[in-house]
Amino acid sequence: MGERISLEIKETKIPGCYEILPFVHKDHRGAFVKTYHKDDFIGHNLVTNFDEEYYSVSTKGVLRGLHFQLPPKDHTKIVYCAYGEVLDVVVDLRVGSLTYGEFINVKLSADNAKMIYIPKGLAHGFYTISKQAIVMYKVTTVYSPEHDAGILWNSVGIQWPDENPIISQRDQSFPKLKDFASPFCYRGPNE
Repeated sequence: MGERISLEIKETKIPGCYEILPFVHKDHRGAFVKTYHKDDFIGHNLVTNFDEEYYSVSTKGVLRGLHFQLPPKDHTKIVYCAYGEVLDVVVDLRVGSLTYGEFINVKLSADNAKMIYIPKGLAHGFYTISKQAIVMYKVTTVYSPEHDAGILWNSVGIQWPDENPIISQRDQSFPKLKDFASPFCYRGPNE
């Protein structure tokens, strides 16, 4: 049997949030990317039960976010860009976390194949840098419209590439971080 090729899982400054570098094999035909391996996730105490997967297609200048689901339908999420390039942002909303209100941003693209593992209690959003981008989402709970929520994209101090992005009316109506009464509590990096 051949050698198993592992994913590289790196901690970010936000506890429980990881940057994942998948195995990428490139040759004259293109590329083969391994985005998930259960044993690698178990080895880092990450969840392995995903209930739903979907993707969004966005054009240049589109900003989506900052989104999350409220308890009891909150979820862990894995995000990656299968086509194009985005600036991906994650904000810690967990009361008691040393990084509450802080964020990380990572460029995700089809070329770099990076992924972000986002635990419960973090908001997520992205800005489309390329002409078009396809962003994949794998989540641990099924979408629940009545638990779908967010915080205002420009209320956290994020330096987005554009001060006037293309954004939905819904995303513009979210409360500012300072006005958001978070239901999320920090219980440890791998809750």
